[in-house]
Amino acid sequence: MSTQADTGHLPDSGDRSLVVLVDAPSNTERRIIDRWLGESRNGSSANGRGVEVLPAEGQQLASRLTRGDNPLLVPVRVVWSTEREPDRTLARLADVLTRGWALRARARAARRGPPQHKVVVGRPATVLELMRRHRREREASDNADFVQFVAGQAALALDRAERALTGNRFKVPREVAGQIVGSGHFAREIRRLAAVTGRSEDDVATEAATDLESIVASQDPAAVDLFSGVLRPMHEKAWTVHADTTGLEPLRALNAEHALVFLPSHRSYTDPFVLADVLRSNDFPRNHVLGGDNLRIFGLEQLARRSGIIFIRRSFGGDAVYKAVVREYFSWLSAKRFNLEWYMEGGRTRTGKLRPPKYGLLSDVASAVETRRTEDVFLVPVSIIHDQLQEVHQMAAEQTGAAKTPEGLRWLAGYARAQRRPVGGVHVSFGEPLSLRAALSAANDPALETDPEARDDVDLADEDSAARRLALQKTAFEVFVRINRVTPVTPIALAALALLGVRDRALTLSQVRRVVEPVLDYVDARGLPETGIASLRTNGGVAEALLSLRREKVVSAYTEGSEPVFSVESGHHIVAAFYRNSAIHHFVNRAIVELAILEVGDVTGREALAKGFEAALDLRDLLKYEFFFPDKETFRAELISELTLIDPDWRSDDGDVARTRKMLRQSRFLCAHRVLRSFVDAQWVVAERLAEHDPDTPVDEDALLERCGAVGQQLLLQGKLHGPESLSRELFASAVRLASNRGLLAPNTPPREGEADLATRRRAFAAEVRGVVERVVAIDETDATNRQESAGVRP
Repeated sequence: MSTQADTGHLPDSGDRSLVVLVDAPSNTERRIIDRWLGESRNGSSANGRGVEVLPAEGQQLASRLTRGDNPLLVPVRVVWSTEREPDRTLARLADVLTRGWALRARARAARRGPPQHKVVVGRPATVLELMRRHRREREASDNADFVQFVAGQAALALDRAERALTGNRFKVPREVAGQIVGSGHFAREIRRLAAVTGRSEDDVATEAATDLESIVASQDPAAVDLFSGVLRPMHEKAWTVHADTTGLEPLRALNAEHALVFLPSHRSYTDPFVLADVLRSNDFPRNHVLGGDNLRIFGLEQLARRSGIIFIRRSFGGDAVYKAVVREYFSWLSAKRFNLEWYMEGGRTRTGKLRPPKYGLLSDVASAVETRRTEDVFLVPVSIIHDQLQEVHQMAAEQTGAAKTPEGLRWLAGYARAQRRPVGGVHVSFGEPLSLRAALSAANDPALETDPEARDDVDLADEDSAARRLALQKTAFEVFVRINRVTPVTPIALAALALLGVRDRALTLSQVRRVVEPVLDYVDARGLPETGIASLRTNGGVAEALLSLRREKVVSAYTEGSEPVFSVESGHHIVAAFYRNSAIHHFVNRAIVELAILEVGDVTGREALAKGFEAALDLRDLLKYEFFFPDKETFRAELISELTLIDPDWRSDDGDVARTRKMLRQSRFLCAHRVLRSFVDAQWVVAERLAEHDPDTPVDEDALLERCGAVGQQLLLQGKLHGPESLSRELFASAVRLASNRGLLAPNTPPREGEADLATRRRAFAAEVRGVVERVVAIDETDATNRQESAGVRP
């Protein structure tokens, strides 16, 4: 066994006694530390000073802490530079799941030779310092609890010292449940819940402890490696991972002082494994990843929990005790700077674009900041986007009524088999991190306590206030805006954009190029993130993208004529829209400007700008359940940038709107019809069904969605809708949420003074949407004329 130089030295304790707390689970490690201590005392200023050596826990430590003096305590530990042998349970599971993983691990260790080791020294503290910390953090005040607290602090200090040597990949939480249950804040929360619910404190405490044990995850390094090894084949064969890691260095500096909450976009079950591999390869500690109870798969649950997966109920708003336990656990993790990860959309996107966020878990983390359990937490927007996905066909089928397959071992095996074919790349990008405290403050969160002396006195009634919910909503929207900013435009997305822009027609390679080239110029002009889309400037690059879609049965090709022609495969328009939608958020503002210019009319100057911005705000409101927009001032600035791309001289003294409109009509790049048509078509179907609904009869939302699907199919067959991609239950549901937000679903009530009755307001909504559709069609016809091709269809 070879000994290398230590990574620390015994500190100078001054006039105090020095007590070395040894964390050595084996006799071998104790002998190594004893030898190291002898060498350290002989070669340092500690020579001649009394040094006591005690185990880092147990009766000897307890006796020393009650002596009444104030020694300096310093913990030490041996760190091995080779991977540790997994425990027997993990080894047996590994052999079953991976056909001899443990044997191969031992063989690798044997090839590396004898294990190397170093001795690490944790940050020291005096007994009085630890007493003050104990009184601040713990409810109990007895000696036994203090001894346990000191042992835990020693282990934490050693963990941090060990990470300085081995890297940040493993940041292991220890005795989590015990630390939380023993904390003063948890005890106060139990008393509050008992008072609110009318139950005894013992009854609430028992339920809370049970709930806590059901969700707390650990991070055994061997389990983490095994779990990753078992599940990595689910993505490494299907995709090549491309990570833009330029955003990781700022995160590393932030993580030294604050917990990070990674909030990725969610398209695939493999997203957590892809992100974990990217962070692992860049020496970030493993995240605590939240998963729903539906993913507790028998045979893998325990391994997953020991790998940092936190399983929680998908809904628990009505369970006050469970909700408080989750909040306490998140507060503890945040205060200890353990990183979190969850998918704020609440599930995989079915449309290819971001779904509306869920705020519950964000609320729990915000509570830690509001009550100053931690000074701040930084939210990390993460974009994960795939060139193609095996599972998108099933998700598309669910949009037209197919049942979702329940998760389980059989499902997992089938899912893993489906990922064996390579289908392109998966692209991971990190957006600008967002300070949660700054975001909540900017959104006027009433629960954000600024008095450092009132850590635990925040009025918890503020948690359910409308103002706090609005602050959380604004924060979540800002995260999604930042995800969109770093999501790249892919060749697959632009190929789908081109083919979906025409109805019931096939395009040649040259025709696809004519559609795509102005988009490429626009992407270049705005400096948007992209992944090799320049290849689409050649027929070969276009053919590569289309043939890739053809292999996945999204695109069909007819090759028996004079040249190949390509179209969306019948019945797969929603799949093609999924790929298109991954990029269209970059073009929404441009589409809004195009429609606003048509709406302005013949006014000039400042009046034209004001009317155009008003029209843009109306469109923004119509689309607010489909896309995520920044605050109004930022939105206005972005629209002005778009207008400048169309007409660089729009600020000229004459303010000639007619000139701007002419330049728009002559533009090589018109996109409103390709970007917005399926969404406003779905809105039009819903609006017309509401307009014909009896205002005195309550609206059954499920029945309304079924009716929209049936009538939408009829309108498609009549040529009044552009394409089948608008017949998505998800799009219809978004339109219903918009109608509800405008008060158009509730049964008829006497209108307030100056307000139209419900039937009139529903008809006005339908007319508004129809007017937008007609402007979209006008853009479509202009674009077709410019390219000398046939025009679009009218409703």
